[in-house]
Amino acid sequence: MNGASAARRRLSGRNVTVQKITPFLWFDHQAEEAANFYVSIFKDARIVSVSRYAKEGTEVHGRPAGSVMTVEFQLEGQRFVALNGGPHFTFSPAISLVVDCKTQDEVDHYWRKLSQGGYEPAQQCGWLQDKFGLSWQIVPSALVEMLKDKDPERSGRVMSAMLKMKKIDIAKLRQAYAG
Repeated sequence: MNGASAARRRLSGRNVTVQKITPFLWFDHQAEEAANFYVSIFKDARIVSVSRYAKEGTEVHGRPAGSVMTVEFQLEGQRFVALNGGPHFTFSPAISLVVDCKTQDEVDHYWRKLSQGGYEPAQQCGWLQDKFGLSWQIVPSALVEMLKDKDPERSGRVMSAMLKMKKIDIAKLRQAYAG
């Protein structure tokens, strides 16, 4: 098979693009709740599949037969798998998911929705932790463009302004950029 045809496989009667790398998110027991929460926030989102623990392996995984093991879901074309793996591991801000936003309305929407029931942002600069402990960065594309400016004074003013923000404010960034 060539690369294009190898990147396709047949699932449930539909052609599905195979994603080379899929983020695999470990939850204690909230995989399905988390996947449904994330799918409710993004416009192009859906649950792809749910797998359940079997009676085999109960002595290893400790989960009741029939309970949710994994939930595969898709957000804006990106596939994820959520696992009910138990309390052994938790999320850390060392890994975060970045949401690219074109407008302040998008920044506000994702910030408001993802932070519902979450934690007070421990970090600045558009980072938040959702109610499951997963870290997100809500980043306007305008910020990235301004930080790339070859004029170090302009990009420096933008960086200084951003470092004082929890949720990113595009208008304030543009004011800093303009001087």
